[in-house]
Amino acid sequence: MNTRFLVGLLLILTVGSQTYAQEQPLLHRLDFKSPKQLHRFFKYTKGKTVISGHRGTVEQGLTENSIEGMEAVLRHAPAFFEIDPRLTKDGVVVLMHDATLDRTTTGTGKLADYTWAEVKQLHLKDRDGNTTGYRIPTLDDAIEWARGKTVLNLDHKDLPLEQTAEIIRKHNAYSFVMVTVHSPEEARYYLDQNSNQMLSAHILTTEKFQEYKAAGIPFNRMIAYIGPKIKPENQELYRLLHAEGVMCMISAAPTYDKLETKEARAEAYRAVFADGATILESDLPIEVAEAL
Repeated sequence: MNTRFLVGLLLILTVGSQTYAQEQPLLHRLDFKSPKQLHRFFKYTKGKTVISGHRGTVEQGLTENSIEGMEAVLRHAPAFFEIDPRLTKDGVVVLMHDATLDRTTTGTGKLADYTWAEVKQLHLKDRDGNTTGYRIPTLDDAIEWARGKTVLNLDHKDLPLEQTAEIIRKHNAYSFVMVTVHSPEEARYYLDQNSNQMLSAHILTTEKFQEYKAAGIPFNRMIAYIGPKIKPENQELYRLLHAEGVMCMISAAPTYDKLETKEARAEAYRAVFADGATILESDLPIEVAEAL
């Protein structure tokens, strides 16, 4: 083959790969190789801020609980993501917040009435109700996508705790998957399955904090969700939880995300961190990153 031709072909391939790399923004990654690294990352440090995408994101025409939405956020900032596992009729675990399909997909009725073969034919809808090209992902796919990229926080919907624990074990995902728990009993169940399991605990009151403490739940592998807004009662929770090394999360999804202007939302996001929270969960994580 002509040497000049080979050189020209090599140049074309090199330039082409560089162009592709320039067109594909690098992802900001949260890449932990062990559960201990995950635990250390989420240990409270004054002034540290972390973003959580609530159901991924709904920005820029993206769809909640989609892999595409989560990956888009990582092009703007490192973040972790709260997602919602639910069961199809034949027991496949997919990402879906609602028990029904109508709001977020082109389907109708209860998710539990459809098999995976039927569900995977549906398209996701954006927050304005527009049909997109995105499909409903399985939890298995989401976990393997997240490996080396980010951390997933599995909310508790209709999936039994036993099945959730088994899925995490199957994927050996203890270094990048945490579970939402609403009581010390749920926390103890997961820790009995694997003592390294990272927890996202609902601790909305000082009484609930004392319940976790009395139950002997270790605070060095947990974040705490303390509510959806700034309020005076938060200060005592900050004091108690920060003393245990626990980062506190406020979710703006039902509150400050609803403010009418981007400027008002940005001001509210900054105020959350100024008040003492170190994790902000939002439907608009790209906006949060810009606000910071």
